[in-house]
Amino acid sequence: MTDVTHTLHLTVRHPHPGLAVATVVGDVDVQTAPTLRSGALEIIQQGHPCLVLDLAQVGFCDSSGLSAIIGIWHAAQEAGGSLSLAAVPNRLMRMLCMTGVDSLLPVHATAADVIDSPSTSTKR
Repeated sequence: MTDVTHTLHLTVRHPHPGLAVATVVGDVDVQTAPTLRSGALEIIQQGHPCLVLDLAQVGFCDSSGLSAIIGIWHAAQEAGGSLSLAAVPNRLMRMLCMTGVDSLLPVHATAADVIDSPSTSTKR
């Protein structure tokens, strides 16, 4: 069984103007999903509408986390930007596929793949 922690940390870097990569560390569940959502919305509101969530250090993500990600995607769209996911954990990837959200959000193996992609460079 997975040990779920109830702390979540976001570390943000800005590799290009308008683009932010938020590294998510911890588990995303009913208790921590609001932290993810509010942190990501703050990044978007600060002028970084193109956001990458690097999920490599997320051990667990439930439906609350999925809901937060969908809300972040909507906010990025409204700001004229985009949301991409990197290093998505298997359980979350299954949820994305089962709900069809994987057809809306680009999913990449690593955050570097998103930063270096031609579509990201056109949004700078």
